[in-house]
Amino acid sequence: MSTVHPAWRAARRILCVRLDSLGDVLMCTPAMRALRSALPGSRLTLLGSPSGAAAVPFIPEIDDVIVHAAPWMKGEASPAPTPRAGLALVDTLAARAFDAAVIFTTYTQSALPAALLCQLAGIPLRLAHCRENPYRLLTDWVPDPEPASAVRHEVQRQLALVRHIGCTPGGLGLSFVPHAADHAAAAASLRSAGIDPVRPWILLHPGASAASRRYPAGHWARAIALLSAATDVPLVLAGGVADLPLIEDIQRRLPVPVPALAGRLGLGGLGAALRIASVAVTNNSGPAHIAAALGTPLVELYALTNPQHTPWGTRSRVLFHDVPCRFCFKSTCQEGHHDCLAGVAPERVAEAVLGLLQRGAATAPAAATEVAAPADGG
Repeated sequence: MSTVHPAWRAARRILCVRLDSLGDVLMCTPAMRALRSALPGSRLTLLGSPSGAAAVPFIPEIDDVIVHAAPWMKGEASPAPTPRAGLALVDTLAARAFDAAVIFTTYTQSALPAALLCQLAGIPLRLAHCRENPYRLLTDWVPDPEPASAVRHEVQRQLALVRHIGCTPGGLGLSFVPHAADHAAAAASLRSAGIDPVRPWILLHPGASAASRRYPAGHWARAIALLSAATDVPLVLAGGVADLPLIEDIQRRLPVPVPALAGRLGLGGLGAALRIASVAVTNNSGPAHIAAALGTPLVELYALTNPQHTPWGTRSRVLFHDVPCRFCFKSTCQEGHHDCLAGVAPERVAEAVLGLLQRGAATAPAAATEVAAPADGG
């Protein structure tokens, strides 16, 4: 007998609301899979930001997407929505006649604006975490225990949300599935850079959307120089067009040439490259979550802006320098020193990469994540 709450058993057209970044959408995919598994025949539509929506072609659990830059979320590089745009979105949602909405948030976000949007659109079932009493804005209210009692990994938070209506996990891994053309493009780009894609190689992704999450260029160059001296495994810098100035800065500091694929691969191509890399090195950003979804061993340079986004479901080393201002939730360092990243010695990065290389490309459950911050803060 189904354990899904009776009111939800007939829900087939489900709106999944996740209005922040690509990585946040990926961390919702186990919960989305639980919805699909518990509600056979259901179709999931993501209401997402422009950056979050970019992941949809690679997430099998999502059937459709509606893109909206919500004014109550951290702004993207796009014009702020007008009141008329908000009213038009209500009409769009109403026309789609959704049976239910699941509103995914971090514990620092309020679900109430999205709940009001869904209520105005006539969506009869509305599920979300909420700290304050939402009254009739939510039909299924999960009182938010975070951060008062504990802080969970983002994946665990979203699984707990859908478990509230009886949807149990259908697999705990994140979803990101590059297409065949993406694999071909990644392999061709590597070969053009002189890298054999079937032999071991290391992918380095120094970019991040938030300045507070970027490991310094000089530290990257020093870590790369150490790795080049310690191993003959090829190194490749990757990123988007926006990362080109940073990558060029790193390359200028290097004693040896390191090829770059920046701007040459789309999101799917980056995913395909991450899939075949022996080890990836990233900041705590979208590419880290793509690597985790694909099971790639990962060294993550983890800015202490928030605690709940460490790699999920892949063998990893998480490197940071502990600071009094930890968990600031800021996109720029308010102290101006970036010590939570600048304090991570490049020698630690090289050591972590070499350790993962020696252990091979084996994957492991989320518990295999190793958080590395020395007791002395060095």
